[in-house]
Amino acid sequence: MPSIKQVQITFDCASPERVGRFWCEVLGYVAVSPPEGFATWDDFNRSLPPEDRDAWFACSDPSGVGPRLYFQRVPEGKVAKNRVHLDVRAGTGLVGDERLATLEAECARLVALGAVKQRVLLANEENESCILMQDVEGNEFCLD
Repeated sequence: MPSIKQVQITFDCASPERVGRFWCEVLGYVAVSPPEGFATWDDFNRSLPPEDRDAWFACSDPSGVGPRLYFQRVPEGKVAKNRVHLDVRAGTGLVGDERLATLEAECARLVALGAVKQRVLLANEENESCILMQDVEGNEFCLD
């Protein structure tokens, strides 16, 4: 049986485009092209009934390496901690003060985009430092 070669990560959210554009900025991703027959996403949305407009947003890694991200509107709000989260690998290969300074600089960039810094977990015997954060709708992620 062949193994699966692609994966898509799906976010349930209230405002798919807002959350999706945040993650585009975080990861350097780009919005996917509008469906065939439409020049823009606005044109596509205008073709839909009002209740279906802005129901989803998708983006992908322009290099083709990372997974596609899909954001879908759901009626309920976030009520509990994520069972799955993204690790944004900003400090790979760095240790100690250099790692923490790099993470803090990236944290400041993400806060300017609307993220929320929750707390810093300092290095211990097993793990290097990381910063726990939330995206623009409160979804948890780690900056590590």
